[in-house]
Amino acid sequence: MAPISKGVSLVTRLSFRLTTALLVGSASMTVASAQTVRWSEQQANAWYADQPWLVGSNYVPQSAINQLEMWQEPTFNTAEIDRELGWAEALGMNTMRVFLHDLLWQQDSIGFQKRVDRFLVIAARHGIRPMFVLFDSVWDPSPHLGPQRPPIPGVHNSGWVQSPAVTALADPSEYPRLKGYVQGVIRAFAKDRRILAWDLWNEPGNDNSSSYGKQELRDKVERVTLLLPQVFQWARAANPTQPLTTGVCCIERNSDGRKLDQLRQIQLRESDIITFHHYSWPEYFQRQVAWLKKYNRPVICTEFMARSVGSTFDALLPMAKQEQVGMINWGFVAGKTQTYLPWDSWQHPYVLEQPAVWFHEVLRPDGTPYRQAEADLIRQLTGTKKVARGGTN
Repeated sequence: MAPISKGVSLVTRLSFRLTTALLVGSASMTVASAQTVRWSEQQANAWYADQPWLVGSNYVPQSAINQLEMWQEPTFNTAEIDRELGWAEALGMNTMRVFLHDLLWQQDSIGFQKRVDRFLVIAARHGIRPMFVLFDSVWDPSPHLGPQRPPIPGVHNSGWVQSPAVTALADPSEYPRLKGYVQGVIRAFAKDRRILAWDLWNEPGNDNSSSYGKQELRDKVERVTLLLPQVFQWARAANPTQPLTTGVCCIERNSDGRKLDQLRQIQLRESDIITFHHYSWPEYFQRQVAWLKKYNRPVICTEFMARSVGSTFDALLPMAKQEQVGMINWGFVAGKTQTYLPWDSWQHPYVLEQPAVWFHEVLRPDGTPYRQAEADLIRQLTGTKKVARGGTN
């Protein structure tokens, strides 16, 4: 989703004890002691054996600049979602990674739950089982409900927002509310076979130094490092039948998986299935998959495909199918997120000219492929021979 410029600082034992005392009250500890355990390797692999080869995109409708605009009642556009998921079905895609937000649950938990269910009805119609993302450490750290700002001309993902907000992450008194969100959403859909998996936190170690660095907490990564195991406990206490995960990011050039920082160790230790992000050349992808498979769990790439930095459908999809690695690229339809523009647009906006090649996105706003060869390859590898049509809603 975005580059990370520095690693995670280690947390001392004293800091851990002091901060944990703030994070975890007696009630939370009671829940933690009653939680279900991480899936065994056998359970995770049995689950994966029941899945088709997973192929999809990170999805937000073209009319939404972020996850809030996608889901809030005034801008929740079921006709658009139905049409676009119909395009995904026609390509042979069978999953989508979709971001939620804690403020949506706080605003109207019942209405939000109904909209999620409506989305699942539409997705199921097109043979798509989404992976829902609950928290996200990338881009704007100060989200707000209500109308969202328009895109900044020429800038990649200029309106995407974090969850939780920087103010909530900095305030331990907000954590019970975040716990209520995690458990409320998961309990509502804990036995729903229409959902593939729960991605609890997107890029938790991202410091946003190239975009919002001055607005971030200085100890953001340390706070997330302490909070993430609690989030897994909250989620497991909701007893989901779907696996839990959080994608390991920005380790493309780690050739053997050694010397991982504390946060990434937590991610790999807690996840039922292994997910990761990859924005680099295919030789690094191959090495990364090799050492991730040593954990003896299913491996799914939940972000990839940035054409100008070497991450392409042509190079990675055939390799991933051979390795039985699920693949979910960033970006489906070009729209208000403007993620067809590269990351460096934050420093040099593409206002007067467009980039030589699109960065992300598969389809143009009218549903035609950016590159027909990519669409043909996806259909070929997924065995999709007939073009499905989107329904009406």
